Amino acid sequence: MTATVTRLDEDDWERLAEIRLRALRSDPEAFASSLAREELFREQHWRMRLRSSPWWVATPQGAPAVGLACLIEEPGSPSTDRHLVALWVAPEARNRGVGTALLAEASREASEAGAETLSLWVREDNAAALRLYDTLGFAATGERHPVPGREGLVEVRYVRVLAPGAAASG
Repeated sequence: MTATVTRLDEDDWERLAEIRLRALRSDPEAFASSLAREELFREQHWRMRLRSSPWWVATPQGAPAVGLACLIEEPGSPSTDRHLVALWVAPEARNRGVGTALLAEASREASEAGAETLSLWVREDNAAALRLYDTLGFAATGERHPVPGREGLVEVRYVRVLAPGAAASG
């Protein structure tokens, strides 16, 4: 599947809201937030999200967006690390290069910002995501923590070293 990855700007707030709410409907267990919470967000909140962090959507030609990603500076992490959050690919687009394309853009932006590493947390039972991250050169750090509000579920931290001008490949 060929999908164009586009960085959203503040005026794309309705697009972000649409795909984010779709992601929460499709895979509610994949996020630390909830559909009920984010359905209450108003324009101001969506715009604030887009001002504070880069967000990308992946869109096949002539079709609705099928992927979403966000990059942040995670509180408490080194300034040379950028943290991937909210990576989501629609079920019908999985295993078709969309996640790789989103990670390529996030890696490029992180590298251009001077980051040396790209990190993320992923549920240890998310086999498809773990395969993607392993394929793209991420490595488990050994850090683990329980998923808040989800008894028995654990997230593991993965990190990938970025070369200057890096982008995901694979």
